[in-house]
Amino acid sequence: MGQPRIPPTPTATSLKGKTVIVTGANSGMGREAARQFLTLNAARVIITARDDRKGYEAVDALRRDPEVLKSNPDATIELFHLDLDDYQSGLEFCKRVEREVPNLDVLVCNAGMSIMNYELSKAGHERIMQVNCYTHFFIVLKLLPLLRKTALNRNTPSRVSFVGSEMQKMHGFSSVPLSADENILEHLDDKKLYKSINRYGDSKLVMNAFVRHLATLVPDTDVIINNFCPGLVATEFDRHAPALIRGVMYVYRKFAARTVEEGSRTIIYASVVSGQETHGKFLASNLVNAGPPFWKEQTNKRFPERLYGDLLADFIHVDSSLQSV
Repeated sequence: MGQPRIPPTPTATSLKGKTVIVTGANSGMGREAARQFLTLNAARVIITARDDRKGYEAVDALRRDPEVLKSNPDATIELFHLDLDDYQSGLEFCKRVEREVPNLDVLVCNAGMSIMNYELSKAGHERIMQVNCYTHFFIVLKLLPLLRKTALNRNTPSRVSFVGSEMQKMHGFSSVPLSADENILEHLDDKKLYKSINRYGDSKLVMNAFVRHLATLVPDTDVIINNFCPGLVATEFDRHAPALIRGVMYVYRKFAARTVEEGSRTIIYASVVSGQETHGKFLASNLVNAGPPFWKEQTNKRFPERLYGDLLADFIHVDSSLQSV
């Protein structure tokens, strides 16, 4: 019933002089990962939040953390506002990063959500897909030049890691398949096709697809790009689920969940410790994982490429200068 143990981060691991951004880090694993990055001597850690008050509270807590004070008291810890529900907020965030961050070594796309009802984002897409995927993808493409420049400056690859999930096996593309020429974003926006039980899994499958294709365009000598599942962790991520599901998960977490500290070590592993062998790959319990059978089916071989094309067509309306990498 338990999960494999996540070993401690190797003691020689160091982020001295490096800059890290973690999205959605005002609570949970995001904040704990930011804390762990700081204990690894990161020079600058930037967290994002859509609620500035909660974000500043998290920054204050990180600054007062005893382990951070002991090991890295001179670190710069900052909040950058980011509302992933809105492409425009993503664009403003990227502009600020480009102005104020000369080097970006690690970008962790951690923020996410899971709700049961169909909702539209400020950008007009189904909301779970917007928050978990589209705005994150837009940010990654916008910041790729900075990540590549940093790799050149450091003579070592920069890193982009997405918090994915083995829940991608619960996607809905098998029960509601795509037609050969259908736009993937439009398919996922269609309220008539929306199934709440599958949507979180859809978002994690799409995330895996984006990582797979982007890794074919960006060399692992420039940026190592991966996605990983932290496993079942003792957080309240299912707080919007129906009461019955919340009750079952509450009991299950009591027996099987990783602590937030242990779960966050999977973030450190994927974004710092692991190497080029994880480029374009999905990890579970720190091991490369093939993912669901979806990826073995011949009809889905072009899914990542199709998705990337549909994304670029959408992003161009937000920033006309954004081109394929």
